[in-house]
Amino acid sequence: MNTITGNELIALGYRPGKWFAEALEYINENQLNEVQIAEYLEQFKSPEPIPLHDEPKNFIINIKAEHENELDNVEKVINTMKVLMKTPTLIEGAVMPDACPTGPEGQIPVGGVVVAKNAIHPGFHSADICCSVMLTDFGKADPKEVLDAAHSITHFGYGGRPRGEQMPMSQELMDAFRENDFLNDEKLISIARSHMGTQGDGNHFLFVGISKNTGNTMMVTHHGSRAPGAALYDKGMKVANKFRQEISPETLKENAWIPFETEEGKKYWEALQLIRKWTKENHESIHNATLEKLNIEKQNRYWNEHNFVFRDGDLFYHAKGATPLDDKFLPDITGPRLIPLNMAEPVLIVQGTTNGRNLGFAPHGAGRNFSRTFHKKSLAHKTIDDVFAEETQGLDVRFFTNDIDISELPSAYKSAKNVRNQIEEYELCEVLDEVMPYGCIMAGDVQKNAPWKKKKKFKKA
Repeated sequence: MNTITGNELIALGYRPGKWFAEALEYINENQLNEVQIAEYLEQFKSPEPIPLHDEPKNFIINIKAEHENELDNVEKVINTMKVLMKTPTLIEGAVMPDACPTGPEGQIPVGGVVVAKNAIHPGFHSADICCSVMLTDFGKADPKEVLDAAHSITHFGYGGRPRGEQMPMSQELMDAFRENDFLNDEKLISIARSHMGTQGDGNHFLFVGISKNTGNTMMVTHHGSRAPGAALYDKGMKVANKFRQEISPETLKENAWIPFETEEGKKYWEALQLIRKWTKENHESIHNATLEKLNIEKQNRYWNEHNFVFRDGDLFYHAKGATPLDDKFLPDITGPRLIPLNMAEPVLIVQGTTNGRNLGFAPHGAGRNFSRTFHKKSLAHKTIDDVFAEETQGLDVRFFTNDIDISELPSAYKSAKNVRNQIEEYELCEVLDEVMPYGCIMAGDVQKNAPWKKKKKFKKA
């Protein structure tokens, strides 16, 4: 009998896989005939590939262009949603007033919400898993004192805190990481420990303001799960793409999914919940240390994520930059939800329920019309100091690196007024209170004096 090779298996309609070597060894050692080969290979037969939807599933549009600068942005958001909503797992979706595209057509936009049946899509929450906001009410504390204390405690920029300055990660959480297949990685756990009490860069911030209703000073932090979340995302995408290649190769790579009913799906869901706990603990570490430094007891605290996956039975709501309103999405209700706009505008404290337009979500901020690079080029005729002075007048705005990042100033974002008007027009949620801005801290231009750039300069010297 001739030796059977992988080419024969491919000719029979089987896709190459790790099982090929084992199967070929068994077939050849046992000298199976054609009928026996067919019977033996039945166990390796792949299901018919799941096709894309012929037409995009319905999605609700809660956004419109208020002026010329927004026309291109809104068009791109709608076009990318049309491609995205052909993904086989999706049944409905919505876009929020702060929506903006994040990549090529078919990639979920910021401000997008999509509902998948029995599937978790790592690409829909991206690397910044559980990006979230926390508010602590400091009572009648002086806002400058709160900002000064917070500035001495928080940490922005690349990497974690240096040794000797690290904030503790709870032993309970470390033990839980070690029990999960996705997070049981000592390097990942070490990074999680060093990144506790850090806020990263980009649009993450520490904001201090005054409640319009009570006059109390409130501190708001905005950041996600840092490097531990990015590591989980990377692992999740690899697993999702293995499934995609097997069950739905037509699906775009960035829209690959992990079927929830599989062992990998359940473990990934558990890992997401642990990353959620880590992120909440990260916020709390900064808030609690600031309270302790000022010897103040907190009056109240609210927290919600706005970049996560939320489950309701066999439906998985993926919110790429959208604030969950419905209590069913949050296992640890902490009160109203938070929508920051930009450093010169109030943080909105809101509440709401699921209605015919919102799928149970509201916007998460103001969004962008243009990329950071384009925005910087549009201001090239002014000095950085002039732009900063114009846009932060009357505010105590600080950059952790001491290098101004003009791509995070108010003009880099959509009109907060327009976003608020559309929240009201589409009846997405109700504003209960506003935290009027006193000042904030952001990372600053982390590229300007990045460590690798310093090394390059040193080598040239």
